[in-house]
Amino acid sequence: MSSVAVEGLAKSFGAATALHPTDLAIEDGEFVVIVGPSGCGKSTLLRLIAGLETPSAGRVLIGGRDVTALEPAARGIAMVFQSYALYPHLSVAENIAFPLRMAKVDKEVIAAKVAAVAELLELGALLDRRPRALSGGQRQRVSIGRAIVRDPAVLLLDEPLSNLDAGLRVRMRHEFARLHQRLGATMIYVTHDQIEAMTLANRIVVMAHGRVEQVGAPLDLYAAPATIRVAEAIGSPAMNLLPVRIARADAAGAVVTLPGGAETHVAVHVPPTAVGAAATLGVRPEHLHPDPGGPFGGRVELFERLGPLSFAHLGEAGTLGSIVAQLPSDRQVTLGEALCFSVAAVNAHLFAEDGAAYPRLTP
Repeated sequence: MSSVAVEGLAKSFGAATALHPTDLAIEDGEFVVIVGPSGCGKSTLLRLIAGLETPSAGRVLIGGRDVTALEPAARGIAMVFQSYALYPHLSVAENIAFPLRMAKVDKEVIAAKVAAVAELLELGALLDRRPRALSGGQRQRVSIGRAIVRDPAVLLLDEPLSNLDAGLRVRMRHEFARLHQRLGATMIYVTHDQIEAMTLANRIVVMAHGRVEQVGAPLDLYAAPATIRVAEAIGSPAMNLLPVRIARADAAGAVVTLPGGAETHVAVHVPPTAVGAAATLGVRPEHLHPDPGGPFGGRVELFERLGPLSFAHLGEAGTLGSIVAQLPSDRQVTLGEALCFSVAAVNAHLFAEDGAAYPRLTP
């Protein structure tokens, strides 16, 4: 069994809290991705699981065994870092074999395991090369090979693709997905890249300010973010977030007033006490549809044509009221052109002043 559980796990550095008390359960064989902005605590959580940091409170269990007090080498885990950390004077084969040599494993066993890992990662033709003769993607595969050669119960990956260019990152995402299918190991992967999270994870853990905001399947988090921080973390382009005021609320949902005075309906449950309060309206770019009389609009400041998808940026980026709308690929748009859109009530999200999402109405 290679399940992972943290119970009340917390970490402080002096007066600064990097990780507030956290509970998280990861099942045997899951591929879980922890995502969030820099400084949100995701790498701290991973390092606590690995044993590279000592918790201020709580405990870590791997396979049901309390490993909180154990050294990293005794936890049955392996870790792949952002930097490849390969030994430049050793060949690929020697780098992969290094942990086994340190454990004084028999030479014949080492040779067999290195050969098996090389075949799995398609490194067979590179075993005699030094790291300087490898591409970035090849070096990362060697780093992965060194991690999995000991058959770890859990594989931890801390932003392993951040040093690669865009094309290599796409190919390496495929490598990680294929590796998980073939190994069946429990994998915990930290990244700030939501595309990596959406394409790789069985479940995503969204973190912000040292806390877990929401845990769930990628599409569940995309469709129903529990907080505004989850909405910001999941989706590319990001969800449009607009300051609004709650005008009315009843059993059919809420009506909110946009910055320009227009109104739109949102299919969420808002208590009567919240009427008149400030809130944040969330609308994904693909849910905005052209409507000459729609309440969302502005002049096109930027138009992106990305193959089958096109995006119109209305208003100055980063300003209140600026929005991004997805358009059909054949739609012709000119800079400065005025466009208007509307959104179906069931596709809009509403967040309270504390950032929590108002519950969506069930059909």
